[in-house]
Amino acid sequence: MSPDGPARAGARAVDLEDAVVVRGGFPLLAGVTLDVEVGTLTVLRGPNGAGKTSLLRLLGGLEALSGGRGVVAGVDLARGDRRQLRRRVGWVGHEGSFYDDLSAAENLRFAARALGRPDDAVAGALARVGLAPRARTITRRLSAGQRQRLALAWLLVRRAELWLLDEPYAALDDEGRALVDHLLAEATAAGVTVVVSAHEPLARPGPHREVTLAGGRVVP
Repeated sequence: MSPDGPARAGARAVDLEDAVVVRGGFPLLAGVTLDVEVGTLTVLRGPNGAGKTSLLRLLGGLEALSGGRGVVAGVDLARGDRRQLRRRVGWVGHEGSFYDDLSAAENLRFAARALGRPDDAVAGALARVGLAPRARTITRRLSAGQRQRLALAWLLVRRAELWLLDEPYAALDDEGRALVDHLLAEATAAGVTVVVSAHEPLARPGPHREVTLAGGRVVP
């Protein structure tokens, strides 16, 4: 599960200083200062509307930096190409980006071939998340929990250096939540940096850092 990008111990994967994100005149982030070391797990906490999703979207190149300073995966958020950043990131959000009329395996193969990944990576990823029996199932017929597992399988195929997961435990049973924690532990052990938002405690907490947001800022 080693990432495609560089992973240097002690290096920073995320370095934000007074980062501001404004959309439609409304500040989604009001000055976030945060640093995350390569190969570590950071859990974002905070109530709905605190800025967790907006922060993840900024780190993934899905929101533009409106003010402050930020470098993520070596890309300057103020002057760099956000498309370059998105190529280094594996994203799991509330809305899946799969084609409903393709099977689980077809969705992963389509994405894998765009990245130059071999087909056997797809079969291995589906087996890893417990979806091998559903490989030929049309995606729209998958349950919410199975779609979440498919998103996790995509992370394994993607092999990004930075994982960003927004409420990955949603719709999962106890076994699924334990799977998420195991995958996160495996990823960080392989040098992947992980930032995840979560309302609930990790099922099997390993080494991690917790960061609380409120009002679009990091709070003590």
